[in-house]
Amino acid sequence: MTRAFLPDPLPDGLLDELVDLAARAPSAGKTQGWHLVVLEGADTARFWNVTLPAERRDGFGWPHLLDAPVIALPFADPQAYVNRYSEPDKARTGLGGAVEAWPAPYWTIDASMSLMTLLLGAEAAGLGALFFGVFRGEEELRADLGVPPHLELLGAVALGYPRPGADDGEAGRGRSATRRRRPAGEIVHRGGW
Repeated sequence: MTRAFLPDPLPDGLLDELVDLAARAPSAGKTQGWHLVVLEGADTARFWNVTLPAERRDGFGWPHLLDAPVIALPFADPQAYVNRYSEPDKARTGLGGAVEAWPAPYWTIDASMSLMTLLLGAEAAGLGALFFGVFRGEEELRADLGVPPHLELLGAVALGYPRPGADDGEAGRGRSATRRRRPAGEIVHRGGW
């Protein structure tokens, strides 16, 4: 995950190519119930001014994160899944009645798979990317951007070209980067738990 960006814009069409790739991720009933609100260039200030106001930026560990030329806000749409599973080919599942009928939130699962595909595509295209949480200002941000209230914000994605050398050393990496990565033997349970 990249936390320091150059302010250079993405080439025309690249973001659309990444979204097209992400739209190929698995999707229950091919519902594809996710959306991206994309802020580019100077428009990214709309995001930062709400979620990290200027008075709170002193001491922020990744000041070049604010240079990312794209901030994409992914939203999952639960109602799209209820609607899709109300259609004749899916009605017998019983999932078309209400969001509460679903044993797992497939809108979040599918949107997350699409986001992971987008992140991998960005990396393959030579971009840097960072998925991060939106912990402050969500309601103000939603109002400013005109986001329908039933959509679930998953976080934010910064995209752009990595700033050379900025992610080297502790200053560029998150605190969690030093944690040990679990090996397969701690994750896989063959034949049962």
